Amino acid sequence: MTTSERPDGLVAIDREMARQASDAVASVHQSGETAARIATSLRANGKLLLLGMGGSHAVGRAVEPLYRAHGIDAVALPLSEQLGQPLSIEGKTILVTSQSGESAEVLRWFGETNGATPHTFGLTLEGGSFLARSRPSLVGVGGTEKAFAATRSLTISFALHLAILVALGDDPGNALHALEKPQTPDTTAALAALSGVRSVVTSGRRLQGLAEAIGLGLTELSRLPCFSLEGGQLRHGPMEMLGPSVGVVLFRGADATAGLVHAMAISAAEAGSPVIVFDASGEAPIDGVITIPFAPATGLAAVFAMLPVAQSFMIAFAASRVENAGTPVRSTKITRSE
Repeated sequence: MTTSERPDGLVAIDREMARQASDAVASVHQSGETAARIATSLRANGKLLLLGMGGSHAVGRAVEPLYRAHGIDAVALPLSEQLGQPLSIEGKTILVTSQSGESAEVLRWFGETNGATPHTFGLTLEGGSFLARSRPSLVGVGGTEKAFAATRSLTISFALHLAILVALGDDPGNALHALEKPQTPDTTAALAALSGVRSVVTSGRRLQGLAEAIGLGLTELSRLPCFSLEGGQLRHGPMEMLGPSVGVVLFRGADATAGLVHAMAISAAEAGSPVIVFDASGEAPIDGVITIPFAPATGLAAVFAMLPVAQSFMIAFAASRVENAGTPVRSTKITRSE
């Protein structure tokens, strides 16, 4: 596909991705003061509720284990679910993530909770948004993401969480290195392996939030039923769907759950599914599957290493399936209705 043939929607995504690493690094460095306030709140409360929709919720899912490692009782919930069947917000630090800061659920939740609590904070890309005006907020560098399907906004949102985790005492070195020195493993064989599938399931264990973000992007861009199931949930029944027409994309880091991802890769391959493993475990490649290798990493270092490669992979997959990939036909960038 030449540049002139590339759909406008994908060209717009290309522009976002070209600047996402530098914007993310800058976002970490400029967020210290507000990140410190959030860290103080987290230490005082010991409980965290992460609220968001779409890609923002996937980010919350990805960072849950990172806050739990600090002894913080962290739970990520879709904001729509909090509206309909709410968890208590008392005694908790609340992080509301909205890339636009203007989505319908954000507006209604703040209206119904009278601005929530003094321990409510925002994470957004738009400093002039309703969310940023309503509560102290971490605002990512570079402004609003214009392209459909979250790419730069995901990376920036993770960077804002990195700033908070640094304020809690984490060393940002490995994560920043992953942003500043990107790895570029070849995904050609992986794309070929999925050329005949009618659906894709993404899955992980500690990296399940990353799997959910990529599953969402795959289905938004390719318009195929691509979705995500946590590794244990995939094991408990849904494996009945596996076979040559259902691709499986797994994410494995250098953590205690790597062996479980290994076992799932073998089982999915034995079921006949083409299996791709984004692998930062440092362990040997798994027989019978296609490995996309990365240097050993865990936590946000693994996320920042894998994310741009997985984004490029999902974009190439979509471009092979639809002519105008990246141009939504039933959705809008900012969802203003429920």
